[in-house]
Amino acid sequence: MRWLFRFLIGLIVLVAAALGLSYVFLSDPDMPRDVLVQKYGQPPSQFTELPSGATAHFRDQGNRDAQAVILLHGSNASLHTWEPWVREFGDKLRVISVDLPGHGLTGPTPQADYTLDGMGAFVDEFATQMGLTSFALAGSSMGGAVAVKYAQAKPWRVTALILVDSGGIALPGMEPPIGVRIATTPVLNQITRVFPTRGLYEAGLKASFVNESLVTKDMVDRYWELNRGPGVRDATRKRFSTPWSELVAEAQKIEAALPAMTTRTLILWGREDKLVPVAAGEVFRSKIPGAQLIIYDKVGHIPQEEVPAKSAADASAFLLPAPAPSP
Repeated sequence: MRWLFRFLIGLIVLVAAALGLSYVFLSDPDMPRDVLVQKYGQPPSQFTELPSGATAHFRDQGNRDAQAVILLHGSNASLHTWEPWVREFGDKLRVISVDLPGHGLTGPTPQADYTLDGMGAFVDEFATQMGLTSFALAGSSMGGAVAVKYAQAKPWRVTALILVDSGGIALPGMEPPIGVRIATTPVLNQITRVFPTRGLYEAGLKASFVNESLVTKDMVDRYWELNRGPGVRDATRKRFSTPWSELVAEAQKIEAALPAMTTRTLILWGREDKLVPVAAGEVFRSKIPGAQLIIYDKVGHIPQEEVPAKSAADASAFLLPAPAPSP
């Protein structure tokens, strides 16, 4: 039996060595925060420590004397997704973008609450820190779900709401996103810690655009690198580990509360969205009183990056008062 014992010990050592070598040579190690800040957090980026202890990464651009709009990005994205809108808005609006908890250079927060409610509390605290009593709110994908739930909870703070290919609706037959399926599958959720992920981000981004040529090397690198910030992957795993049934139940509560909303709402959607079908936009439009829906043909999940001029023009026309007629 000694030979069997030695064989098993040797096999364990070989497997451990193989896993160790795989981790060293194949895995994506965390990127140091100072390296990420140097690359992605230079001006106009700013950082502010909130009373809760979180350090928010944000950009406050445009016209400080104009109406303020806070922009919330989607899952595994960052405030950089809104830069095309910032350029299009120019000085017509005060444009404030922020990395949500567990994302970008805000990264993990002391509360480690990456639910919609936790992110809504972060937005509320951040807006107060910025000295805003009221503001327009725009959200893309996951950020849209945060925005609509926040507007339902605190309508007196939100002067207008823009939902861009928004989460928050559970369509019949909708299945969990691939990230949720991986995070909730035993063994698979551990194996993914070892293997490189740049290709996954590239494939995910290309699936989000109709015009795949817009998915540049720099864009893929930005997503890949910011999602390797210290603690960001653990925050993502925690966020994705929420059971799908709980996410569906929360979406059903959001949908049930839509008819009671009084906030002016604009809904923007890419007709070719493969992640959140345009049917979800139709639900928002039909249930939020007075909501407007604009659908972009041959556009995917991220209109603010795929058709920035069109989507920003529609957003600014909605947010800004119409010019007075000429005498």
